Amino acid sequence: MADPAGRKRITIYDLAMLAEASPSTVSAVLSGNWRKRRISERMAQRIQELARQHGYALNMQARALRKERSGIIGMIVPMYDNRYFSSIAQTFEQMARARGLLPIVTSTQRDPALEAEAASAMLAYQVETLICTGTTDPDQIHDLCAAAGVPTLNLDLPGTKAASVISDNYAGALTLTRQALATAKGEGQFIFLGGRATDHNTRERIRGFLDAHTEQGLSVDPANILTGGYAADKAYEALSHHLASTGRLPPGLFVASTITLEGVVRFFGDHPDLNMTELSIACFDWDPFVAVLGKNIFMVRQDVTAMMRHIFDLVDGRAEAPTLIEVPLVPMEFDDDAPT
Repeated sequence: MADPAGRKRITIYDLAMLAEASPSTVSAVLSGNWRKRRISERMAQRIQELARQHGYALNMQARALRKERSGIIGMIVPMYDNRYFSSIAQTFEQMARARGLLPIVTSTQRDPALEAEAASAMLAYQVETLICTGTTDPDQIHDLCAAAGVPTLNLDLPGTKAASVISDNYAGALTLTRQALATAKGEGQFIFLGGRATDHNTRERIRGFLDAHTEQGLSVDPANILTGGYAADKAYEALSHHLASTGRLPPGLFVASTITLEGVVRFFGDHPDLNMTELSIACFDWDPFVAVLGKNIFMVRQDVTAMMRHIFDLVDGRAEAPTLIEVPLVPMEFDDDAPT
């Protein structure tokens, strides 16, 4: 975002870096709530001076207008390039419009700086509620919005300061791993592939993966938990490294997402001497095109419609705001020929 002179406008995130403070601290100082937050006067003066130097000011007119309904509801999503997040965005828009609300959706690529910028922009548009989907630090976004009197809700990844609606990642991973283990043919240990070790969903999927092994008296070497990210390229690299290190494929894989599965498919496409159908594969989430790959792949579908119903029950005030709502996943059954 730039001013008429073509210069980049400074954001709360930029001021936070300059002041060596958190964005929520900057927001509290600029909105006049810093004494309630027990922020030191020295820090408040430093932030105010930096804001003056860089021409930053809160839009007080927009804050005043928020006392009246704008009819706008916002959502931050990490990306659009898989079926799950695009389905969330589409269902959100449909349900918002059915309530006479105008939905605004933006993608932030799991970048915390972009998430903060997006939240600030949403506030400038006077959103009544902001839905944080898969954000890296939902509590920080909550603090930014709370300073402006705007409520937030968390979707897909939980936070601690607002109600969160997520999939039951543990139960889904447990079910998937049980299915994959039951059909495994070769010897050796399964590999958990993809996800980020620092996020809640990946930790819960790993927990389900490990517990399914424990049920059968099996162990998993920590070196076989490969959480290098969800990206397809990362999955490709991890499989390449594993094959180079061990000289053989594992009997099965737990793949953390359909995006990660793209890397697995590309890997086997580039290595025609290796047979993907020899592996028993559990993939978290669902894409119907996987049906053409064979019936050695087990999937669960995240129930986006149910998740969004919970979100809008909270938006509409028809439900109390619990700390966490976990929505069961939908197993995708296999027939004699292919997944359905």
